[in-house]
Amino acid sequence: MEHPAYGALRQVTPYASVLLADNPTPMTLDGTNTWIVRAPGSRECVVIDPGPDDGEHLRRVAGHGPVALILLTHHHPDHTAGVQEFVELTGAPVRAFDPALCVGAEALGVDELLSVASLRLRVLATPGHTGDSVCFAVEHDGVSALFAGDSLLGRGTTVVADPDGHLGSYLDSLRRLAELPEGTRVLPGHGPELADVRAVASAYLAHREQRLEQVRQVVREHGPEVTAQQVVEVVYADVDRSVRAAAESTVRAQLTYLHETGEL
Repeated sequence: MEHPAYGALRQVTPYASVLLADNPTPMTLDGTNTWIVRAPGSRECVVIDPGPDDGEHLRRVAGHGPVALILLTHHHPDHTAGVQEFVELTGAPVRAFDPALCVGAEALGVDELLSVASLRLRVLATPGHTGDSVCFAVEHDGVSALFAGDSLLGRGTTVVADPDGHLGSYLDSLRRLAELPEGTRVLPGHGPELADVRAVASAYLAHREQRLEQVRQVVREHGPEVTAQQVVEVVYADVDRSVRAAAESTVRAQLTYLHETGEL
């Protein structure tokens, strides 16, 4: 079975399976990946990102319980809109970095170690895509993986959009992810899984630097008062009109970064 496979549980590692929500858009790729995580032989599971407000999807996920804990990688609705109904279905507590998203439990702590479903998951703060973005790192029986949310995607690159996204923070997060053990699999919030987090994070860093240099070139040509729209017309001229607003938000984050680093 390959990605995408709507409505069908797909085993990815001995302890991680994915149910793909049927909510594809230019921003969500094939849809939102809901991860069901348990060590082999464990009765209970952890659910990472229940996904959109889609009752059929949520009931399918709940059917693979019992669910001991619900974890959220960040607040975007394609990951969280179904949380309230999912809590009603499962009775499980919700933990996230943002206390406002938590239900019946406290907020996640940086580098906190979670022991649940016979696994140990470490909370990695990875702000940038959003201010509250986190990833979850796990190693079990020699298999290492990173539940990456939207910090790393299975295809393409992550949007860092002003004002919630912050490029300086995101670059720092990518550098930390690039230091994880070689061979750590990337289990993303959207798109197919990837083989090695170091390679993915390093490629993302190179891509961001390439984009920043393109933005710098436009600024050199148009002056420091250049608008985001002017930059988009040059740097993102090939993007689909349906995501043009996201491109402008991305450019605003890039210009903010250049201001913060003293380049503008």
